[in-house]
Amino acid sequence: MPTKRLPESANIEHLKRQAKELLRDFRSEHLSAFQRLREFHPKLANFSDDRLSAQTFTLSDAQLSIAREYGYASWPRLKAVIAERRHEELVLIHNDRLPEGPFKQALDFMDAGEVARLSKHLAENPGLVDEEASFEGVNYFSSPTLLEFLPENPIRQGRLPENAIDIAKTLLAAGADRNHQTLDETLTLTASWRVCREAGVQISLLRLLCQHGANPSAGMRSALAHDEFDAASTLMECGAPLDLPTAAALDELVDVKRLLHNASRDHLQLALSLAANAGRSDVVRALLEAGADPNRYNPPGGHTHCTPLHNSVAADRFETVVALIEGGADPSIPDIHHSMTALGWAEHFKHSRIVEYLRSVD
Repeated sequence: MPTKRLPESANIEHLKRQAKELLRDFRSEHLSAFQRLREFHPKLANFSDDRLSAQTFTLSDAQLSIAREYGYASWPRLKAVIAERRHEELVLIHNDRLPEGPFKQALDFMDAGEVARLSKHLAENPGLVDEEASFEGVNYFSSPTLLEFLPENPIRQGRLPENAIDIAKTLLAAGADRNHQTLDETLTLTASWRVCREAGVQISLLRLLCQHGANPSAGMRSALAHDEFDAASTLMECGAPLDLPTAAALDELVDVKRLLHNASRDHLQLALSLAANAGRSDVVRALLEAGADPNRYNPPGGHTHCTPLHNSVAADRFETVVALIEGGADPSIPDIHHSMTALGWAEHFKHSRIVEYLRSVD
């Protein structure tokens, strides 16, 4: 689920009200509350709705969930950030949030494409490739190493240096490939982002990372959720398996029908969310016939703050919207971040054909 960024006007009383509203929604068994708790309460991940409804949930639990939803480790930490007005730095790019020192200097060399100076700097600072930056107020890219900055995800400059692959090789040669978590995270950031693709280095960088030990499956879900299908194909060439969600997103209907027989409930739901996002209407119909629920919020890997119908609306997939509605999708379900229905999304994105259709079935 995307991070909810604290607004500049944030204050603790407003956040307390949000926690009380979350507690109220939990007690009323709102599915949106259950989804948020699965995502952000550290003890409730992967709980089913039935299991969640049987839990004892307190205001302290709600406050912890709110803090983590905004990208902070605890309620006390969130209170301290608000008191110190530290959240105002969230408007800065990541470079400007870093303290001066060897790490920031290395990043400057990377951004400028200065391979020789980067190589010398890394040799003079052993272990620098293993160091992690620390960013609060985010739910991804919270503790990146230097290698993880390279894919420009999140955007800092909006471009990559022309010698980005040489920079990656320099970091890997300096020992960045010792950390498999770093490799996998860099792979995920690369596979899911347009800047790498637009710079013409996405495929080369994915292959290089896999050659150095990255798990090709690590980036598959993110690539598919962001319609980076060439990246997904490359990951499969590097060894990622063809499972049901992958087959669904890639419109491999024959494989979808074959894989349905042994699919878990989680894979079935993820397959539906990815197929809806990619506009795979025939696949969507097959998944619905197999028992996928069009009215559940998407599972991790498929845009968890909304439903499959929201996915297809946002991507302007008219035929898929029709397939979902005819398959039982409820257009009145709101997304979690903005409390907007699928029609509200269609109006926001100005997808006029979908707007007209959803108004006709509302």
